[in-house]
Amino acid sequence: MLPEPQAPKSLTDPEALAARRALIAAPHIAPIRRLAERISVERGAPVPIPDPLDGGVAARMLLLLETPGPAVLRTGFVTRDSANGTAANLFRFLKDAGIPRADTLIWNAVPWLIHEEGALNRAPRRAELAAAAPYLAPLLDLLPHLTVAVLAGRYAGSVAPAIEALRPGLPLIAIPHPSPTYVCTAPEVPARIRMGLSEAAAILCRAIR
Repeated sequence: MLPEPQAPKSLTDPEALAARRALIAAPHIAPIRRLAERISVERGAPVPIPDPLDGGVAARMLLLLETPGPAVLRTGFVTRDSANGTAANLFRFLKDAGIPRADTLIWNAVPWLIHEEGALNRAPRRAELAAAAPYLAPLLDLLPHLTVAVLAGRYAGSVAPAIEALRPGLPLIAIPHPSPTYVCTAPEVPARIRMGLSEAAAILCRAIR
C-alpha cells in the first residue's frame, strides 16, 4: 500500500495519480468498483470509484457526499486527494478529526456524473436522487463493518430515511457540505463539520473497545 498523503491535492502529481490507479484491482476496492461499473452501464454516465487508499469494503464509516463534480474525470476517484476545494477541505477536516483513512469510504448520494461536458457543477435533481435510491442497498451490502454514516449536505441528508430502513440503528450524522462556497458562508459551518466528524470519531473509537 502507498504511504498516505500528508497534504491536500496530492493527485495533481501525475506520478501519484498513476500509482493510485495501479491499485484499483485491490481486493478491498474490487467489489465496489464492480458496483460502480454496473451503475455506469445502467445510467450511461461515468461513476468514479472509491480511493484505494481508503477502507473499501472494510470501511467502518460511510461519508456520503452529493454527486461527483465535473472535475472527477481527472482522477476517476471519489477521493479527498483531488485538486479541488471541496476535497481539500474534506482532507483537512478528516485529518483534524483523527479518523483513519482505513475506516472511511467516500461515496455520493447520486454516484454518477450528472453534468454535461463543459457544464458547471450543479445540485442533483429530485429525479436523479430517486434514480439513485436503488443503488444504496447493494452499496450497504458491501459494507459489513459499517458503524456510522456521515451525510454531508442537504441532498446526502435526504438519504437518511433509506439508510435507517436498510440499517436500523446505524448512527447517522448530518454535517454541512464541505464545499468552499458553503464553508466560507459563516464560522459556524466549519464548526458544525468538525463537531459532526468528532462525533463520528468517538463512535468509531467506542466500537473497538
